[in-house]
Formats: sequence, C-alpha cells, structure tokens
Amino acid sequence: MSTAMRMIHNLAELRSLPGKSVVTVGNFDGVHLAHQKLLKTVVEVARAEGAVPVAVTFEPHPIKLLAPEHAPKLLTPLERKAHFIEATGIERLVVLPFTRELARLSPLEFVRDILVSGLRALSVHVGPNFRFGYRQSGDVEVLRELARLEGFRLGVLPTLQVRRERVSSTRIRELLSLGRVNLAARLLGRPFALYGAIVAGLGVGRKHTVPTLNLAPVEEQTPRIGVYVTRARLGKTTHDSVTNVGHKPTFGGHSLTVETYLLNYSGEILESDMEIEFLFRLRDEMKFQNPAILKIQIQEDARRALKFFRLLRLVESHSAKGITPAPRGRSN
Repeated sequence: MSTAMRMIHNLAELRSLPGKSVVTVGNFDGVHLAHQKLLKTVVEVARAEGAVPVAVTFEPHPIKLLAPEHAPKLLTPLERKAHFIEATGIERLVVLPFTRELARLSPLEFVRDILVSGLRALSVHVGPNFRFGYRQSGDVEVLRELARLEGFRLGVLPTLQVRRERVSSTRIRELLSLGRVNLAARLLGRPFALYGAIVAGLGVGRKHTVPTLNLAPVEEQTPRIGVYVTRARLGKTTHDSVTNVGHKPTFGGHSLTVETYLLNYSGEILESDMEIEFLFRLRDEMKFQNPAILKIQIQEDARRALKFFRLLRLVESHSAKGITPAPRGRSN
C-alpha cells in the first residue's frame, strides 16, 4: 500500500522528521520520462534499504531569481508537478524556497546543510547534467568527491533518449513552440496539458460560431498558436474536443486565449476548472472574412478531430490486444 506524499517547505521541518533517506535533487519541470526514471530509481533504492524516498525541488525556478530575463515558461505549475512526482512513489517532496541566501550556498554547504544534516542521505541520485551550489559551480564530479568525503553514495542516471531524441525539459519546450505536441508527449510520457479555471469569454463563439470554454490566462508554456485536437477533463468526465490557442483575429484580435469546443456535447457545464490535453495540431490560426466562414472551418476542424478519435480508439483497442503498435502521426 502506497504512502501519501508529504510536502515540506523548510529545513526546520525537514530536520524534525525521522529516518534516513534516498534523495534526488532537481527542478523536475514537466516531470518527463527522464525525471520519472530518476524518481522511480530513488523509490526502488529506498525500499531496498529501508529508507525514505525523497525529492528536492525549488520554488520558484532558480533562473527566475538569478536571470529573470532568461527564465523559461514552465511546463508544469508546482501543484501538478507534485502530483506527477507523487505518482512515482516518492514519499517526501522538499520544496525549498529559492532565495538569494540559498543561491549563495557553496557546493559543500549545500551538501552538508541539506543532503547530510537535513536529509541524512544514504545515497543521492541525479542526472548527468546536474549543477548545484553558488553560480552552479558544482557538477557531477564535484558531487562525487563530496559524496566520498561526507559518506553517502552517488548514482548518476545516464542521458535518456526516446527514438534517438534526448529527453529534456528544454527540448519539450522547443517541440511545443513548434506545435509538435505529439512528439512532446512522447518525451513527457503523457500528453502535454494546460490546467486552470474556466472563465467567461466575450460570448462571440456562442453568438456567432460554436460555444466554447475559455481557460483562465496561464503563465505556463503554451503550444504554438493554432488549432489542436484535444481532450478536455472536467471533474471526472473527459470530452473529445478541439482547442484554439491564439488571438481571435476574426474578431479583431485579443490577448492570447485558450478556448475549447466540446465535440458532440451540449449539456450544462458545472465544473469550475478544466484540464486540456493536446494530442495533435490541425492547423494555424487564421483570420476569416466573417464569422459564418469561420463557423464552416470550425465544423471541418471538428470533423477531422472526430476522425482522429475514431482512429485513435481503433488503434488503442488493437494495441491492447497486441495486434498493432500505436500510431505515429505528424503535426501540421
């Protein structure tokens, strides 16, 4: 029986907890396949040694403090990141506030104050490009030497590739910026998704084309502007859908909006929050002469999306029976 993950937000609370630990440290943005492999390794080693599997991450992302002009948009907000980390079996998630004081810790101070004194680490597991300490002066070789001096073991996960594609948060952002949501999903191990509250739109969809659900503005990474085949999760219900990420040029242009049209659904929406999974890119956002022409295009988008879902379910059914592998579609 799995244990519910405990979130810890300061070193004082950390030091009060009993037991030795097996630890990994990182930003874990997106909790992609390489992160998942690292986290699951920590869980396996901890269980074998009778220790607690622990992940250490930072809030906000260190670059937001150190070089805000270069800070990337995140793939997952903290709440969702914690959800995905917990799913790997991690029992304690340490979310350290990334302050200038923390940023000034030398590699030795970071190891002694956090890994040894705070976590009583039996072993530490990181990726091959791990950096830590003041101005990122510590790397895997520095950590290896400090592990020898401080008496814990070090495990370094090799670079993970999927179909000759290196798995990294940076690469996933690049793919999303190109609209290649199907390839991003391959590296994430699940479809890329946006989460947020449902907010009132301008009403132009319901009045002129089709009714849509509008996602509250998000700070996280969004896919390239365009129209996508999506799944919309509302509470415990999932709907096939088409989602537009863009500026509504037919209606004069607006700030970036994410609006979703639920296919074959006309009921009342009671939920206040929505998750949108992006499966496939259909086309660029376009400006039409009038709403009537836009409505015709939306109907064509819906037809293509429904065909996509029919084929997807057919392939998934056959794949479950061992008949054929999953499809390898290409985004526009």
